[in-house]
Amino acid sequence: ILHETVQALDFLHSNNCIHRDIKGHNILLTENADIKLVDFGVSSQLRHGNDRRNTSVGTPYWMAPEVIACEQQERSWYDSRCDVWSLGITAIELAEGDPPLSNLHPMRALFQIPGNPPPRLSRKDCLLLSEFVSQVLVKDIEYRPYANQLLGHLLIRKGAEYASKAKHELRKEILRQRIYGRHRRQPEITTKHGKLKSHKRYDQNNLNVDDLVTLGTLSEDIIVDQLRRRFEVDQIYTYIGDILIAINPYSSLGLYTTMKQKMYFKQSRSHKPPHIFAIADAAYQTLSHQKTNQSIIISGESGAGKTESGNLLLKQLVFLGKVPKSNLEERILQVNPLLEAFGNAQTGINSNSSRFGKFLELSFLPTGRVTGAKVNVYLLEQSRIVQQTKRERNFHVFYYIHEGILSEERYREFHLDSDSRKTHKYLNLDQDDYSTRLKNLKMYNEMKNSFNTVGFQNDETNAIYSIIFGILHMGDIIFSEVVSHDNTDNKSKIVDLAPLYKASSLLGVDPHDALECLLENSVSTRGETIIRSNSVIEASATRDSLVKALYSRLFDWIVNKINGLLSYHSRNDHLTIGILDIFGFENFEYNSFEQLCINIANEQIQYFFNQHIFTWEQQEYMAEGIAMDLVEFTDNRPVLDMLLSRPIGLLALLDEESRFPRATDKSLIEKFHGNIKSKLYVRPKSNALCFGVMHYAGRVIYQADEFLNKNRQVVGHRVMKLLRSSQMPMVKSLVHILMPENRNNAKGSYEYGVQSASRPQQTAATYFRHSLMELLQKMVNGKPQFVRCIKPNDARLPRIYDANKVQKQLRYIGVMETVRIRQQGFSHRIPFQDFLSRYSSLVFKYSEKIYFTREYCRVLLLRLNMTGWALGKSKVFLKYFHVEFLSKVQEEKIKKIVIVQSCVRGWLARVKYKRLRRELMSSVVTLQRYVRGVEKNNLDKPHKVTKTDANVQIYKPKEESRKQSNKDLEPQFYALCSDLSRSHSSSSSDARVEYESHENQRSKPNTGESTMRVYLDSETAAYNERLAKVNQSPTADEFEGPYNFRKLLRPTAHPPTESLRKRIVSRGRLYDLKAM
Repeated sequence: ILHETVQALDFLHSNNCIHRDIKGHNILLTENADIKLVDFGVSSQLRHGNDRRNTSVGTPYWMAPEVIACEQQERSWYDSRCDVWSLGITAIELAEGDPPLSNLHPMRALFQIPGNPPPRLSRKDCLLLSEFVSQVLVKDIEYRPYANQLLGHLLIRKGAEYASKAKHELRKEILRQRIYGRHRRQPEITTKHGKLKSHKRYDQNNLNVDDLVTLGTLSEDIIVDQLRRRFEVDQIYTYIGDILIAINPYSSLGLYTTMKQKMYFKQSRSHKPPHIFAIADAAYQTLSHQKTNQSIIISGESGAGKTESGNLLLKQLVFLGKVPKSNLEERILQVNPLLEAFGNAQTGINSNSSRFGKFLELSFLPTGRVTGAKVNVYLLEQSRIVQQTKRERNFHVFYYIHEGILSEERYREFHLDSDSRKTHKYLNLDQDDYSTRLKNLKMYNEMKNSFNTVGFQNDETNAIYSIIFGILHMGDIIFSEVVSHDNTDNKSKIVDLAPLYKASSLLGVDPHDALECLLENSVSTRGETIIRSNSVIEASATRDSLVKALYSRLFDWIVNKINGLLSYHSRNDHLTIGILDIFGFENFEYNSFEQLCINIANEQIQYFFNQHIFTWEQQEYMAEGIAMDLVEFTDNRPVLDMLLSRPIGLLALLDEESRFPRATDKSLIEKFHGNIKSKLYVRPKSNALCFGVMHYAGRVIYQADEFLNKNRQVVGHRVMKLLRSSQMPMVKSLVHILMPENRNNAKGSYEYGVQSASRPQQTAATYFRHSLMELLQKMVNGKPQFVRCIKPNDARLPRIYDANKVQKQLRYIGVMETVRIRQQGFSHRIPFQDFLSRYSSLVFKYSEKIYFTREYCRVLLLRLNMTGWALGKSKVFLKYFHVEFLSKVQEEKIKKIVIVQSCVRGWLARVKYKRLRRELMSSVVTLQRYVRGVEKNNLDKPHKVTKTDANVQIYKPKEESRKQSNKDLEPQFYALCSDLSRSHSSSSSDARVEYESHENQRSKPNTGESTMRVYLDSETAAYNERLAKVNQSPTADEFEGPYNFRKLLRPTAHPPTESLRKRIVSRGRLYDLKAM
């Protein structure tokens, strides 16, 4: 078949025609077994023999690498030799039944072929065919033979010699097929200009691409349509090179089972469909192979599924690095549910919205075993505790604990009524139906389980419950105004003291001190303390500041406790993988200070993404001399400059205004309008206390109400004094807890907000700025992996795909630009030294001298048959599939090394065992010789051992240690006697052996030797006859015979019975059984 196909190709090429679709389906057999080459639908007519083409067309599995490259690289070309490559793939198809990579989707095969080495025939019984395939499948077209050159190959010549015989066999097979019918295979998919084409009966839903980089024609509409088609068949994950797009399905799809976890265990990313587990596996493999820290950055709008994606990443990473017979895996997995209970809440657009930022670091040993976890938190939304807008709720934990305590009938313990769900001001119960209460109860039980699993004690959880209910009761305190007769003092009072007493009891503070703290305030100035009464507004603000400070400190205490229980404390070097799950971009009807901070954080993450994907990458191309067309992108640096720069940035102006006691929200807005000149700052048309910012995701209008109060975060010193006086150790520890690093760079305690006239206050904006700096530093220190979460619709309904909504998100996160730079650019830039240190063992021999130069990098890449890479002045530039291929080859190499190491270790162990066995045999033979010597002596008179053997050591202990030495030897000697007793159970003789006491030894001449008197009682002649047999010289056969002393030295599970011990006589000689 190959012989006549080559003849057909030679005829076509000699007439300046390229077939461009050589495959098994296009090679037909006539009834006479003649070969017919058919289907010229994509063939091309050349003007002359040296003419070239640059159109990417053909069937994916059979397409030559240079044909595929024409779709992505303008300078690529091919000639008639592309048919020779397809012929080689067809040869493998004829021999093995399917072409290489046939188990992959056609577009994924297109993605693999340029980066993989040339395929080879796996069958070992076709050496000549194997050699033919190797000669034909050469990736460099310049070294690939033409069709007319193949006619001289030995395989083709043999095909001509045996043509008649082969045709006879083929005719019989054709006849059999016509009689019994034949199996028709489904037509393969063809491609042109990067678009798949097939027979109309082929299911079009299977033509979705897993990687947007493989698209030939790029536009927003095409990308949106591709994502839609995948979303409709529950394929919610799509790659952009090494970046993952995840669309929230708002339903369970069964994609996260244990079977799925095993599918993505140390696998090449392109060999499996896109999945969130693949990102975790890629980070884990990079950490294991390159020994560098990793970070996975999840971003997207609120409600796009970032929190769930973070949980799935953590689940897979712990699965990949789990420690056998350890509950560390389960303890780490319970961290996220616990923090979500205390830090997540329902908003108008998300039922489980993160109201804090979280960077969770998993620590790994170099071997890949997970060893612990550490959590860093940022910007908890404290204002939510005291105020929630319509359709929003407080933090989940308030509802969970409230429902759980009522169901356990412990409400009296926390001063609750049996039905107090609707009596607390801080609990917004718009959805207080039965199903919601049932869900809260379920989450309460899961939270209790998380506390126990992580390692919290019962008294600690009860103290947490007390603080939570103390906060709820504190919120129920209502103030009213007390007007004096002269109207000179605006005082306030508490309408009902019951909530105050309940809160004071739960918090362990004196109720009278709490009353004074809420109704009075004091200011220290010039050594004097001025006390005055609080108005209703001031008393309410004091109550709210107390509650916010208490809850935020409780949240930080829980985080610190988790870190203490799960952190890695070993001195050995460890590697980390960080998972960033931060609040998504928000744009509500009413946006306040919290939304401003949240959106600034998202601006910072988008800026880091732009810098990593576009700016830094293109700067390296220019510095290293790599020819590359620059990709334009939307840079959000001007927005960050307007918000964070000093001295006229928005946050800097906010801090400046917060230092003035008489400053108001109106004066703040006037300062913004007068100093910020950026086009990205939006001034309102009216005199409303608001302003707008043109963020990367769109314009957001912020209401400036309470900006100053939220930024100041002042906690009065009387509030701190009150908490410090608590009788509860937990509350007292919250006051004295150290300041987290992510909230203040300076050393000190948590009492940063205590009001004082002598030092400047540190504001929430200042802490937030430091948090961003620390977060950015953590992201820069690790190699990032990006997950971009997409929200398919605003109604949070399953299977609803709003194309306009998706397109808007794709536009502002820069998907088009990302696809373009991933098609043209190189995602991995590795210095020569690191590259050769990491991969030199794959191709270079141990004896070869390697220098960290550009030429050695080229040799390594050529020996691996890799194409599409570039070499700069000091770095190797690789695409993401190159690194996957190198990691795969390295993994296979390591497996082989491990096998060799295990064989060597086994050989060394056997050598050592044989040496020890010889030494043991020699020792046992010596023991036998001395036992036979005892037989020949006078049994009535003891004789001391004076003969010294290299294998028998005579004890010479000090007088005070002899007794202890005999005790140490006693168990081994009893074991020897026990085995002797079992070996000769049929005999009626009894061996009676006993240690002679040191007291008796003192009366005899001291020879400096520790002795044991061995006497044999001649009660029966049978036993003496048996002993007489061993008087002869020992042989190797006797060593394995009835007196097997190897068994005698083995520890026995059956110690001598008491009757046997009583019949042991204190006579004989002592030998050092330890040395034997």
